[in-house]
Amino acid sequence: MINCQLVPYPAHEELKLEDDPIKSVVKRFILEEFLPGERSEALTDETALVGEGVLDSLATLRLVSFLEKEFKILVAPHEVDVEYLDTLPSIAKLVRSKLG
Repeated sequence: MINCQLVPYPAHEELKLEDDPIKSVVKRFILEEFLPGERSEALTDETALVGEGVLDSLATLRLVSFLEKEFKILVAPHEVDVEYLDTLPSIAKLVRSKLG
């Protein structure tokens, strides 16, 4: 039997680990790639990533590419949408739905 576990994206210095490992990995990626130097507390579950301009169209594609590689999933074209990618919880829910 193979022992599988999520390997987090390289740690952000100020990031506190969350209960949800998927959210934690995604949060690290967003902080590192799109919000360098921003404190981890500024990126909350309520932060509207698309609505607040953190993710533009190119950043969204980079995020989707990261999700597909990191979690070995395939995001369907209709899922590359604010409904699925606007908050950390919605992103984690999308990833979890692909893993389960």
